Amino acid sequence: MPDDLFPWLSSKAAPRGGGFQVEPFTPAVGLANPHAQTLFAAAWKGQRGVSFQRTRIDTPDGDFIDMDLAVVAGVDLPPDAPVALLLHGLEGSARRPYALTMYRQLAQRGIRAAGMNYRSCSGEINRTARSYHAGATDDVALAHAWLDSRFPSVAKGMVGVSLGGNMLLKYLGERGGEMSIRLRAAVAISPPFDLALDGEQLNQGLSQRYVAHFLASIQAKLRAKAELLRPLIDLERALAARTLREIDEAMTAPLHGFASAEDYYARASSRRYLAGIQVPTLILRAADDPLISSADIPHDLLQLNGALLGVITPQGGHVGWIEGRPLAWRFWAQRQAAVFLARYLHVKRDA
Repeated sequence: MPDDLFPWLSSKAAPRGGGFQVEPFTPAVGLANPHAQTLFAAAWKGQRGVSFQRTRIDTPDGDFIDMDLAVVAGVDLPPDAPVALLLHGLEGSARRPYALTMYRQLAQRGIRAAGMNYRSCSGEINRTARSYHAGATDDVALAHAWLDSRFPSVAKGMVGVSLGGNMLLKYLGERGGEMSIRLRAAVAISPPFDLALDGEQLNQGLSQRYVAHFLASIQAKLRAKAELLRPLIDLERALAARTLREIDEAMTAPLHGFASAEDYYARASSRRYLAGIQVPTLILRAADDPLISSADIPHDLLQLNGALLGVITPQGGHVGWIEGRPLAWRFWAQRQAAVFLARYLHVKRDA
């Protein structure tokens, strides 16, 4: 494996326990293009055999969060099996194709999984004007508390994908040592580090097509909650938005207590919280990610924190990393995540 593929991988940068190494990644035949990787992974429907047990959590402000406990066909996990919580991406859900693949990979390694659906993302519009955002870790804390209550005496981990990766890193960093007691390990897949910089990336070239998809979904929800939102935000401006920065300026910031979109990006970006992370955490990014700028990667901060293992592959797209051949595709990122979590969740604290 060429050393220059993983410039942060060193004994200094290795997470506590050390020794973990990712497998090399080679794009699948015909899927070398980053957009092909990204779109194919998002549309892939081949991972069947996963059903769900849904639980609704009532929030302190009168809203709700839906949790999906994954049940993988053919895998019978014991009551004391470790469990991992998954945080999905922007306008996604706990039942996206990448999530189904993740649940299967975890189950095959003896780990149960539950997915958190953010407010308005479970298939039902939430009750309050509030939505979710990249820094909404108070809701992540509620989901984590539910996991602790539902599985009180088992080892736990977390996986965050895209926007969920930002939420995960922020959650771990702002709570520091508390998380090293409650979690054994975590994985962030395609997380943004600098939301302002990454917003600029989304305004360029083909990346604008992803923005159109996100905006259509967000604005449909705004229309569904128009009467709740109109007294609180400039609804017409939000519905006319054509970039994520515009929607964040018109809706995300005022609705969630930020002074502006710039204030939201500064306070919610995961970069700000990396130094505080004490849980062994694997971070996977592709240098050709079409949604996130490679310029946002804080190499210095990742090297300084021994709990973080940052891996950048030259190719892979955004939450892509599809390898193999047609009809024999494999999902590299989810496999690395599952192997990493299994390494920590199946080891006793005193081992």
